[in-house]
Amino acid sequence: MKRVIAVIRPEVFENVKSSLEEKGYFSMTVHEVKGRGAQKGICLQYRGKQIKVDMIPKIEIEMIVGDEDVRPIIDIIRKTARTGKFGDGKIFVSPVEIVAGIRTDEEIVS
Repeated sequence: MKRVIAVIRPEVFENVKSSLEEKGYFSMTVHEVKGRGAQKGICLQYRGKQIKVDMIPKIEIEMIVGDEDVRPIIDIIRKTARTGKFGDGKIFVSPVEIVAGIRTDEEIVS
């Protein structure tokens, strides 16, 4: 099993979510986060003045999936979230050792 974390632009989240659902991937945890990448923030115009925005709002999607689902999920997120501009986001994949259910006491060990 794997943990897939995607950090994407807020404006593309609904499209990403819909695309994942169309392919049968419904389970996810979503966080509103702030961050910055190599561009170190952006400059915006506000009331005639330039303002440096250091931490940019993003959406973080977290999914725990089977090993065979990782590549299709990455492909869906890339295709749907890509604008071609700086700040499109990143996808991180890491192993999951145990998934333990709280209500059922079920445990899945990978």
